[in-house]
Amino acid sequence: MHTFTRQRTTRFLPGAMAAAAAALLLTACSSTDSTQAAASADTVTISDQWVKAADSGMSAAFGDLTNSGDTPRTIVSATSPASERIELHEVVTDSNGTKAMRPKRDGFVVPAHGRMQLRPGGDHIMFMGLVGPLRTGSETSVTLTFDDGSSTTFTAQVRDFSGNQENYVPDHAGGESHTQTPAHGG
Repeated sequence: MHTFTRQRTTRFLPGAMAAAAAALLLTACSSTDSTQAAASADTVTISDQWVKAADSGMSAAFGDLTNSGDTPRTIVSATSPASERIELHEVVTDSNGTKAMRPKRDGFVVPAHGRMQLRPGGDHIMFMGLVGPLRTGSETSVTLTFDDGSSTTFTAQVRDFSGNQENYVPDHAGGESHTQTPAHGG
């Protein structure tokens, strides 16, 4: 009887091992399945990026964001060692035709397989409280954070720019709005 069990186990073992290997292979393949969503930072790139030169106070970063992914991607915040604080801004025109920039509450949405432009006089990344001068020809890094928690960092060249002097309307919890003339040209 002991010999019979050993022979049966020996015959059964190769089949069981093959079935287990097939199950592991299927599991491994499914974990890299293309149905898994890529992180926003893996699908969004920036090109033609630059920052406006400034001695102090405020400045802004611009560029072309491109999303190669199948879903829209949302940038919710940014940081840079060049600035104490950064806000994502949009420029709006009031009923009198006056342009004012303000924080963009829902962030920047980069459409699926599309582009979004950050431009003077439009959406931009607002540097507030520069920690030192941004000199023409130098570079600074900017880190973008997406709503899925991923982030990407790019380097932008500092350039001279004298255009677009909008008013700044800070986002106050009490709904107050104050206007200031920025030194960043956003």
